[in-house]
Amino acid sequence: MKRIALGILAHVDSGKTTLSESILYNSGNLSKQGRVDHGDAFLDTEKIEKDRGITIYTKQAIMEMGDTKITIVDTPGHVDFSAETERALCVLDYCILVISATDKVQSHTHTLWKLLSHYKIPCFIFINKTDLPNEGKEAIMEDITTNLSEGCLDFSNMDESFYELAALQDSELMEHFLDRGNIDDETLSRAIGARKIFPCYFGSALKNEGVKELMESICRYTRTLPAPDLFGARVFKISEDEKGNLLTHIKITGGSLKVKTPLDIKGNKEKVNEIRLYSGNKYTSANEVYPGDVCAVTGLSSLSPGDGLGVDTGEERFYTEPVFSYGVKLPEGTDVIRSLPIFRKLEQEDPRLKVSVSGKPQKINICVMGEIQLEILKRVLLDRFSLDVEFEEGTILYKETIKDTVEGVGHYEPLRHYSEVHLLIEPGKRDSGLTFTSKCSEDVLARNWQRLIMTHLEEKTHLGVLTGSPLTDVKITLINGRAHQKHTDGGDFRQATYRAVRQGLMQAESVILEPYCSFVLEIPTSSVGKALTDFQQMGADFDSPISLGEVTRIKGKAPFSAMREYHKEVISYTRGMGRLNLSYSGYEECKNPEEIIESADYNPTSDTENTPDSVFCSHGSGYTVPWDKVFEHMHIPLLKNQEEEYVSLPAKRNYEREIIDESELLKIFQQVYGKKEKNVKKNYAAEKTSKPYKGDKRMSGPEYLLVDGYNIIFASEELKDISKDAPDAARNVLINRLCNYQAMKGNNIILVFDAYKVKGNVREIEKFGEINVVYTKEAETADTYIEKTSRELAKNYRVRVATSDALEQMIVFGSGAVRVSAREFLEELILAEKEMRRLINENL
Repeated sequence: MKRIALGILAHVDSGKTTLSESILYNSGNLSKQGRVDHGDAFLDTEKIEKDRGITIYTKQAIMEMGDTKITIVDTPGHVDFSAETERALCVLDYCILVISATDKVQSHTHTLWKLLSHYKIPCFIFINKTDLPNEGKEAIMEDITTNLSEGCLDFSNMDESFYELAALQDSELMEHFLDRGNIDDETLSRAIGARKIFPCYFGSALKNEGVKELMESICRYTRTLPAPDLFGARVFKISEDEKGNLLTHIKITGGSLKVKTPLDIKGNKEKVNEIRLYSGNKYTSANEVYPGDVCAVTGLSSLSPGDGLGVDTGEERFYTEPVFSYGVKLPEGTDVIRSLPIFRKLEQEDPRLKVSVSGKPQKINICVMGEIQLEILKRVLLDRFSLDVEFEEGTILYKETIKDTVEGVGHYEPLRHYSEVHLLIEPGKRDSGLTFTSKCSEDVLARNWQRLIMTHLEEKTHLGVLTGSPLTDVKITLINGRAHQKHTDGGDFRQATYRAVRQGLMQAESVILEPYCSFVLEIPTSSVGKALTDFQQMGADFDSPISLGEVTRIKGKAPFSAMREYHKEVISYTRGMGRLNLSYSGYEECKNPEEIIESADYNPTSDTENTPDSVFCSHGSGYTVPWDKVFEHMHIPLLKNQEEEYVSLPAKRNYEREIIDESELLKIFQQVYGKKEKNVKKNYAAEKTSKPYKGDKRMSGPEYLLVDGYNIIFASEELKDISKDAPDAARNVLINRLCNYQAMKGNNIILVFDAYKVKGNVREIEKFGEINVVYTKEAETADTYIEKTSRELAKNYRVRVATSDALEQMIVFGSGAVRVSAREFLEELILAEKEMRRLINENL
């Protein structure tokens, strides 16, 4: 049976929930069609939804039509609950976008269309309320194709002109049309799935007109999406049932899930106790669910919306963000710390509440999209937790970014501590958030320290230096660092990393970003002059007014701060005849930064929790160096020509030829000398190893060489360049070079590659020539394997370990093995290859 998750989206009051009721009624799932205004809609199950007459929470219902099992996901339409809607989009296979025939494409419709494009969700469009006065089908379709896509086609009349329009949308469609004069269902289905075509249907959900045709089309043109054999699922909602059980709502994206299945969640084992398939507020229990199924499970306690399970990686970040911050006024005598878990529970259900505690005395802060969401939150706190709260006046959530590239330096060296970090801080693309990467050689700074620095970069909310607002749209690259073999510990790099970020921001040209909204204003024509004057004063960007008889429509974009209370003004100067619709459109550069900076009154050098200064040591005691003097004291020089170093990419190379050359070299050598069990020429290079103790019986036995594969690859500029384009080729080049090295040295080589993050991987050992290549199993690092193997081998044999991991070097040295840095070992490789070529040339 075909299984699909079908979402229903719309601008508020377009008839979305009414369409859900009509679909369920026509499928036989409901004996009576409910209505929002009557408070008996099947999917508006919460009392607060019935009272307010709007959808607030995502709900689902299951129905079957022929061989298709459809899970309908009904989403909120109000802009204040965009976050709830977006979370549901992450699990949809297809969707229905509902557009009111009387209002046509509105501001929030544009936002929903952007989200559908972002998540690549195929879309059917239902033009609702055609029973009410409207401008006619032709005008409505022109509005939709102009504002959304030319691929929006009226499927109610599939004549020759329909196929001609469809053929213009894609070359495959054109080819079919020219060959056959029409386009078959399979080809149309692929075009719909690829978002080349968007079928449009007209009707009235309230009167059950056009709904049957819509659903028949969905069954006809949708296809089961491919899914992996291994289990995968994505979390889109966290809630509680009436008994207080935590429900994790997921969509199965691969394999299957059974009751009592243990799952690895963020390093902990948790078990699925029950699987529920919900329809409205009722559910049936299932023993197993499959790809396409949307269900709720109990027993999982540490997940958040957007998280992935199994092979599903989840959703890293969402598009819509809260734009207002409010302080919570708790009832008199209520303790902040004791109330905080309540807000944390709500934050688990909606991570974008971003609950925080600040100030003295302490107060709880939350982030929301608007006043409607705030009112709902106040009601939820009272109904669920008996907590009657008020809210302070809200403030706009600003952000900061930078315009130029800088190198930030952080140094932390109080007595018996040491760390220095250099970060390249660059402007990112708008709406890219913060991205972190490393281009520091492991010969310069060991892998374990680099991992620690990346963890510290990711764990913190970095603040800008103008207003103390969160930093965004910045790329931070680790380019250099230094540790002390004796005095460095993990906390040292936390301090140095934070200070490096702040020191870099103090040098950069920072800018303030503020949230913008798209708006659609419909007012009497006599009020247009007043509206245009207001928009100019706000600094809004707007299109030319469109006259619709006695009403004029104005579309544009403006700062949320300016539009926040504007709906009240519209009601006043139009005497209740105007209508304003707003929708979130992202962050853009602020037009009045001086005013915002003055209002924030933020001093970055006085922010002790986010200091840009560094700590150095002199005569046995630490002392603080101001951020602008750090360059005079730092221990590592600045990187020169930063942009040329990191922006330009290496030219493509013929890696396959290099591999052949290395293996051919070995063949020629073996033809001349045969396979060597011992060195062809002893002491062809000075060994940089410790001298053995006299009388050590291990000295007469074979030598084992353990090589940390990726450590060597990333220590070699040549191999590192290859790995950027072809990781497999880099491994093969190293393997062939080690085969040559083994032929010269006659030792036993074990080459280890780290497969720590490969899900379900088991340890593999392969034989290449005379060397063994080990791929570690899941949750086993190359470090772990090398440490364990070297410890066992060193009891009876001579053992050398080639790595630049400082911690690993110390451990293997303690076990009796000899350590060789990656740089030293690469020099040995080069010398061995030169010697091999010399011997070949002498005998040819």
